[in-house]
Amino acid sequence: MAAGNGPQGSTIIIKRSTGGGEHGHHGGAWKVAYADFVTAMMAFFLLMWLLNATTEKQRSGLADYFNPTVVQQPGASGDGVEAGVRHAVRQDLTDAQRAAEFDDIARQIQSQLTGTGAESMQMTNILRHVVTRMTDEGLVIELGDLTDAPLFVDDTAQPHPALKELTAIVARVLAHTRNDLAISGHVRSFPEILKSSPVWALSDARAHTVRNLLERGGLPDQRVQRVSGYADRKNRSGNPMDAANNRIEVILLR
Repeated sequence: MAAGNGPQGSTIIIKRSTGGGEHGHHGGAWKVAYADFVTAMMAFFLLMWLLNATTEKQRSGLADYFNPTVVQQPGASGDGVEAGVRHAVRQDLTDAQRAAEFDDIARQIQSQLTGTGAESMQMTNILRHVVTRMTDEGLVIELGDLTDAPLFVDDTAQPHPALKELTAIVARVLAHTRNDLAISGHVRSFPEILKSSPVWALSDARAHTVRNLLERGGLPDQRVQRVSGYADRKNRSGNPMDAANNRIEVILLR
């Protein structure tokens, strides 16, 4: 179209384009598609590598991580994940409370079995055989020989009267608890010149002797979960033949 407003002798031409989409610029679309394709192929080859480089247990763990299972009871309110967290917190608090209760009971037992508050000198003398300590497994009540007062007759499983009295005291104290028990026997080493060392049979027999005495003192046999003989494998003294290695451990389990 010509316009008459320009300088004399000049012609201004205005071109209007009514373009459709087919005439637009197409230069970037294929690049985006190619990038998506390359990314997908990288993910595919990475997956193939992971499948070959991991064990079944590891693959299961990865699957659980990327696809967590949340179980929510029908009609329950609140989010399932939050409910799981609340349950875990409650369980931790319950476990802590049980541990605190056990520690309190253990301290009371230790006080009664270490001569504190003993009503007589005879009781105090008997309780010299007792050493207590706390472990991850529970409260260990150790009944051990003294240099001048063994608990068993010579190298046998026959108890001295002191052991009978001592196990009666232990049974009476443990009767106020409900935890299960474990009993283990330990003995000193014997000279290597012996043709057959009695340490295994002796430690086991002594542990069973104490189990029988505790049951005779009133403890139900159902509370005893295991009876073990450790021979001379866990000595207390640096001298394997020291009489201090002769002991029975009664464990109040957590």
